[in-house]
Amino acid sequence: MSELKAQFSVLKQTADPAVADAIARLIENGEDHELNRVNVLEFAKTNGLDEEQAISGFLHASRLGLFDLTWNVLCPGCSGVLDAHDTLKSLRSEDYHCGLCACGYEASVDEQVEVAFTVSPKVKRIAAHDPNTLPLWEYYKQVFWSSGIDLNEESFATLTDVGTLDSLELPAGERAVLSLQLPPQFIIAFEPVTHSAHFIDVQGEPTRERQQLSLVYDKSHPPTGSVTLRPGPLRLSLENQAGVRTLPTVFIAAEELHQLLGKRRPFLTAKRMLSNQTFRDVFKADNLHIDQRLKITSLTFLFTDLKGSTALYERVGDLAAFDLVRAHFRALLEIIASEKGAVVKTIGDAVMATFIKPEHAIAAGLRMRAAMDALNAERGTDDLVVKIGIHEGPCLAVMLNERQDYFGQTVNIAARVQGLATSQSIHVTGGVVETPEVLAMLKKQAIEPIQKQAALRGIADKVLVYEIP
Repeated sequence: MSELKAQFSVLKQTADPAVADAIARLIENGEDHELNRVNVLEFAKTNGLDEEQAISGFLHASRLGLFDLTWNVLCPGCSGVLDAHDTLKSLRSEDYHCGLCACGYEASVDEQVEVAFTVSPKVKRIAAHDPNTLPLWEYYKQVFWSSGIDLNEESFATLTDVGTLDSLELPAGERAVLSLQLPPQFIIAFEPVTHSAHFIDVQGEPTRERQQLSLVYDKSHPPTGSVTLRPGPLRLSLENQAGVRTLPTVFIAAEELHQLLGKRRPFLTAKRMLSNQTFRDVFKADNLHIDQRLKITSLTFLFTDLKGSTALYERVGDLAAFDLVRAHFRALLEIIASEKGAVVKTIGDAVMATFIKPEHAIAAGLRMRAAMDALNAERGTDDLVVKIGIHEGPCLAVMLNERQDYFGQTVNIAARVQGLATSQSIHVTGGVVETPEVLAMLKKQAIEPIQKQAALRGIADKVLVYEIP
């Protein structure tokens, strides 16, 4: 059996079989561009697969060496890839700068870090493995712009035909001159390899005199600047000192460019990856390094605790209690993973989990409660009573005790809210209950939350809390 067939065989054992088959077909039959920076959410949609199972499948495929996983820092304005990292540990704390948008950004794992998968060169060689050989527009599509841009052929053709004055490939160490006729519009001379840009505000009376502008590309110090010129002829002199091929492109900052950049599609974010159970299980060493602090603007935390577990051990004995607690953990962990969440850690008989959206946490909480009722019914007891607390807000992703964890007031509040429960109830903060998706879910199940004002230990102000009976 060939190595590739052996890898596919192992993948079928670790991933969903339908996902494994779809990945095998992609590798065997996919075009070069389809195998570069695969957007897993789009892949799942195209192949009629569950998103979580598709993510899990690509993670297992990466662990087997079929794909290389990359963390791409994106510009929120144009969705250009500002930097690509092999691991999240390489993410810098300082700002990333986008020349096209003339803005700097601190990388947020919420929506600014894309997780993508490229076929390994050991499995199949594709053009993107040698990006400096890609034709100019293929470089834009496959390297500069992320998978979050919907690059359909029609809008891209309009950009290249109508929204671009000129473009060229400029080898390292060479010079070139572009002769342009400037329209009375805003012009961007952009170079995607060095991420450099020069902005030309074309205004005033037209002129027949040839205007001059010189740009030198240097990878260490990408040129950015602006100048005001008049409509008419321009002699644009270009010199490449970057040490690699550059791709100067002169865009008209008009409707064609804005339309292209405005067409977005969902992509796999670093925040979602950090709350994926397969990633936490399979890529434990590829999370963060000890000094990193990644800001997350919104994450939902769910805490559980088994009520009266000490008394349970006393009442039924160690062996029976251990079996009950283990069955309870199995049920909770399965529910968390199936509701797009991930277990951060277990503490005694308690669980701390994260979810990308509040409605996923609420769905998990309701299922957990039902699962405990079912386990009690099976055993003819009422020993398993789980208290649940849910809260959503900003936090920091950190490394604690060699494990990726979370820190901040949101985590503290979520834990304290769980502590309010005295029976098999779910306590959630006001912001969670008031989201439209959660309200719709509770209404569908005819659940009427009970509002409370709660004083939480260590929290100065009272917090609006709802009990879900």
